[in-house]
Amino acid sequence: GLFVTDYFTRTPRKLSPFRSFASIELFHFHIPEDTVIAVWNLITFKEQGGTFGDQCPDRSITVYFRSGAPSVINPLHTHFPRDTAVPGSFALTLTWTLPNRTTGVFNVTSPLPGDWFLAAHLPKDEGKISVKGLYEECQYLFQPQLIVQRLVNIAVLYPGYVTEQSMAPHNRSCLYKVFVPSYTSRVLVEVLRCRGTEGCPLWLRMRAKAPPLHNSTALDCREHAPCQLALDLPFWQHWYYVLVEKHPGVLGTVSFQVTVQLTDCSRPSLARPPFLPSSASMNMPHSFGSVGGLALGDSPPPASPNGTKHPVPIPTASPAGERCWPVRPTLRNELDTFSVHFYIFFGPNVSVPPDRPAVFVINLLPVLDSGGVLNLELRLNVSSLCGENVTVFGCLNHEVPLTSGDNASVTCETESLAGFLLSVNATASLSRLRIPYPQTGSWYLSLRSLCATEHGFEPCTNVTAEVYLRAYLSPCINDCGIYGQCKLLRTNNYLYAACECKAGWNGWGCTDNAEAFSYGFQLLSTLLLCLSNVMFVPPVAIAVRSHYLLEAAVYIFTMFFSTFYHACDQPGIVVFCIMEYDVLQFCDFLGSLMSVWVTVIAMARLQPVVLYLLGAMLLSMALQMDRHGLWNLLGPSLFALGIMAVAWTARTIRRRHCYPPTWKRWAFYLCPGALIAAAAVLLYAFVETEENYFYIHSIWHLLIAGSVGFLLPPRAKPSGRLGPLPRRKGCGYQLCVNEQEELGLVDPAVASINSICTS
Repeated sequence: GLFVTDYFTRTPRKLSPFRSFASIELFHFHIPEDTVIAVWNLITFKEQGGTFGDQCPDRSITVYFRSGAPSVINPLHTHFPRDTAVPGSFALTLTWTLPNRTTGVFNVTSPLPGDWFLAAHLPKDEGKISVKGLYEECQYLFQPQLIVQRLVNIAVLYPGYVTEQSMAPHNRSCLYKVFVPSYTSRVLVEVLRCRGTEGCPLWLRMRAKAPPLHNSTALDCREHAPCQLALDLPFWQHWYYVLVEKHPGVLGTVSFQVTVQLTDCSRPSLARPPFLPSSASMNMPHSFGSVGGLALGDSPPPASPNGTKHPVPIPTASPAGERCWPVRPTLRNELDTFSVHFYIFFGPNVSVPPDRPAVFVINLLPVLDSGGVLNLELRLNVSSLCGENVTVFGCLNHEVPLTSGDNASVTCETESLAGFLLSVNATASLSRLRIPYPQTGSWYLSLRSLCATEHGFEPCTNVTAEVYLRAYLSPCINDCGIYGQCKLLRTNNYLYAACECKAGWNGWGCTDNAEAFSYGFQLLSTLLLCLSNVMFVPPVAIAVRSHYLLEAAVYIFTMFFSTFYHACDQPGIVVFCIMEYDVLQFCDFLGSLMSVWVTVIAMARLQPVVLYLLGAMLLSMALQMDRHGLWNLLGPSLFALGIMAVAWTARTIRRRHCYPPTWKRWAFYLCPGALIAAAAVLLYAFVETEENYFYIHSIWHLLIAGSVGFLLPPRAKPSGRLGPLPRRKGCGYQLCVNEQEELGLVDPAVASINSICTS
């Protein structure tokens, strides 16, 4: 056949260490129909400071693949919530082949068409809290590329018609496809009039949605006569692919005929009204022909494009015992994103008769519904059992209802079909099922009531069980509980939801408490972070005693908002918020930086109020731009230190000796205060992690408040015993009032006139 190659790529994204599904990078691809091979080229490279990160350490990268919906991953091996079904996925770990670049390849032969999702992340790290912009971090960028090769003009088989084919010596196989409509209980493919050099040296393979693989349902036509391959309970509204291939080593031409028969399980009165052609009743495109021969008003299908002869209609007959039960639809009610309720007509109480199942369909929209959680709840009305030992079984299957002919069947699986089993009885009257990231399409729920006997389960005689049925779509499982937050995430145009856990809780629904913080630990960490701000009381007292009233007001502001910000910022249940979190955070950051600003301005002994207003405006602007940026926070502080340095230098030049001039001021106040502040900054920037945050940050509070007490200079009042002296013009002398105030050595009450300076 003719192949067409398509190429898809995504922009590189920065990978993060895994904490929860909210920290992964998700990529969305779409694979077209009739694809025979898909190749993902996985490109990973390092960056540091805008250049190649040759010095960055090698960190393994894990990539997950899944068709239909995002992968449900669990790299930390945590516990899932109860009643949660975990779908499988492929996983691949990339290793580094070059210092700053590596490439991995993932091939999928005959992939399922539709949506495919890739999830990638780095291994979990120690949770270090780094200051943004302090140093160039190593970034690991991941870019997936997809190359697909698909067949065009695949021959279509029409149910009830024979297609002739001659396979030349150089051809090894022939590929066909047939559309299976709703209410189809069986697909039968048969090879007729097979003629070759060695009998019928053919393999017959069949698969849903994609071309068959080596492990697909197969039949050796040499050993089976007639060569018929049957498949029960096929997927509805999908293409089935039929592959006819030669045995290895077979030479010469092989000719054969192939035909497909579909068994309709619907009742004629419900599925085939007299005024509708059979193709319409089966939801099949009219041009594909009809099941079981030509219906009234139908015309024969056109010839296949591969040059086979016109098909010849053959009579087919459905087995008398084949039947399927009516499927009751559900009403979709969208409340919000991933908040959808499916209501049952004349529900939510459902009557399950003893002689037949009750079948319901839940339709999930493509792409829109696969990023949430499908929830199903069954509750048995025990009073409706009339004292009988009745058990109601529910089978939830994707794309086809499982209605077995065995009345005592309690399984939801066949050779080619797997579903989810629920059961309720008088002892356990409630059953739940949660499916995170469900595949889209039609989900069918079949309810059967069976009575338990000594020989197992048997059909009940005259008991109609009543079941309360609830089906809905939610963003997260139980809204992530009290120790988690349900986040709505987006990758390009695809939305999905995931839990972000806190206080040491883990798991898909934040229900794994293996590493959870106890209530006492949460209370201790909250008290440490809040009460450590009491250390600002001594600086406030010193500022009030030295008549630094503005500085004291800033310290009180900082102490107040830092206390209540940390009371609101706790990850557990020991939380107390007096305002919105964002307001508390802004005021805490502003108060901390304003404390540094007013302290440095006070050390410079500058009195203009404009400097305080300038600092407040600059710091507010910087915090609004980026509250965690290094230079947005460090810039105003360095500017204040620069003002202080200029003021001290001017005094040093004017007095011709170092300012402050005494060694006691340097030894007992400035140096200890500077060392304490430097120690606090080093702890904050290089030592603080998520695990030690509560006590390292408390030490930060103590050190910063303590350094302010050392660095804040004493202020002296001018002596009231001496009025201001007029300054002589020109050369002369000026009386320097209160020189000890300038040196910052003594209490202002003992200040006196003790020196004469030249003007």
